[in-house]
Amino acid sequence: MTAVVARVTVHNLYETLRGETEFALLDVREQEEFSRSHLLLACCTPLSRLELIVETLVPCKETPVFVMDDGQSEDLDRSARAADALTAMGYRTVNIVDGGLKAWSDAGFVTVNGVGALSKGFGEYIEVVRETPRLPPSEIKALLDDARVQTIVIDVRPTGEYRNMNIPGSINLPGCEVTYRLAEVVKDPGTTIVINCAGRTRSIIGTQTLINAAIPNRVVALKGGTMNWQLAGFDLEYGSTRPVPPITEEGRRIAEQRIRKVAETYHVRFVEPRKVAQWRSEAAHKTLYLFDVRQPWEYASGHIPGSTSAQGGQLVQATDEYAAVRNGRYVLMDDDELRAIMTAHWLRQMGLPQVFVLKGGIFNAAAVLAPRGLAEGENGIEGHASTGGISVAEAARRLENRAGILCLNVGASNRHRARHIPGAKWVARAYLPRVRPLCPQSKQIILTAEQSAHAALAAQDARDLWPDAAVSFIQGGTPAWEKAGLPLETGMPCALCPEDDIWYRPYTDLNASKEAMQGYFDWESGLVDKINADGCVNFRVCCA
Repeated sequence: MTAVVARVTVHNLYETLRGETEFALLDVREQEEFSRSHLLLACCTPLSRLELIVETLVPCKETPVFVMDDGQSEDLDRSARAADALTAMGYRTVNIVDGGLKAWSDAGFVTVNGVGALSKGFGEYIEVVRETPRLPPSEIKALLDDARVQTIVIDVRPTGEYRNMNIPGSINLPGCEVTYRLAEVVKDPGTTIVINCAGRTRSIIGTQTLINAAIPNRVVALKGGTMNWQLAGFDLEYGSTRPVPPITEEGRRIAEQRIRKVAETYHVRFVEPRKVAQWRSEAAHKTLYLFDVRQPWEYASGHIPGSTSAQGGQLVQATDEYAAVRNGRYVLMDDDELRAIMTAHWLRQMGLPQVFVLKGGIFNAAAVLAPRGLAEGENGIEGHASTGGISVAEAARRLENRAGILCLNVGASNRHRARHIPGAKWVARAYLPRVRPLCPQSKQIILTAEQSAHAALAAQDARDLWPDAAVSFIQGGTPAWEKAGLPLETGMPCALCPEDDIWYRPYTDLNASKEAMQGYFDWESGLVDKINADGCVNFRVCCA
């Protein structure tokens, strides 16, 4: 089938966003640019890394894809370049949104800022509609200090975030693990359970999760999470090594009793392995996501081939980081259905129409979906654009005399700041057209990044921009240079474009200012009004 590239107006796009057919809306600007203003249903897919991430986000190449940029940076022409890349990869229907974000805003349509606005706005919506109980840090601290009251703090963030900083003495039960493993840490129905995350969304969802599961305990969210705790002047713990508690047979029995009722109350749908196998055979024509909602270490130990690791809580918290296609099929899986049920009951309420739990779990389905055995440790990122690479030793030899050689690091700006090849200049790959006028006479160009594939893609672009230059990239990228024990520099002595490739979340920054943290709270709280005004999403919240 021949690829079709068309141009559509923002009004055409708006009608698609409100419809029920499959589509993917890709905003191909850098993440920090995206965070300043974007469409609610857009997925941040920077042109700089497009080929490395898009096949996971948009697995079916017949899905209509809409691409947009800011509509103003004509010299970069990112939408058209993205369309060319997508059609070269086999995507059949690619639509360039004429005028991009500027045209959308000029037409009076709604924009949002931040990252993960839809998922976070859903959490805020839940708090309003379900009146999810929450308490400020001062009241939580008083509960913890009162010896007459049994209180436990449960942190529902992924383990890596928890270890970064947490409330002293808290227990880590990430995302959907909070219902699954609760009986391992809470034995007494008289214990007050405090749910926290870094800010608001996951503590709201975690608290309401336990309420939806009808546990007998009092459950409250810590309003504002660790950030608000810090703003209140209370201490945090750093580098905790407390593990997620293992599940026991008794704990699992109690969890199953609670979770099966959730499945019935919230009309969770199940799908047989043979039906999933049929859907896999149709995946070239209809989007199918296979999400393994267990913990990453469980996924790494064995999983259904073609499935993606997506911890249940994070899939709800940041859906657009895992799936760009609206109205596709989602199949959630774990080893016994229970964590998949808790994740599915939220995604259905978020307005995703085709969410299913793999019946019987991964191991029972393996004979049908993984007849050759469960997969381990898949990573195909280095499969892209591998020609033209040189070894670290050869790169070092060439760079020993830097005269006339342009060394460009197209990897993440924060990694460049942490360590880079001496003399390397940093630039986001999408901005290479602006480097060409700055360095028109370059005869040798060496590119590097965190991954060879990323540098190789940039090298292809550079060959088009500098047709008379010798262009190569370092096999293994900057990590290989570091592993070889070669010298490194730190800082950002030369950036050839704005450092707008990363949006820094205040809740992951140990040195975030009070203003940044408060601004984050204000942003989250305002999302419900934005979503209501947008009109392209209908949450389907069930009040049991």
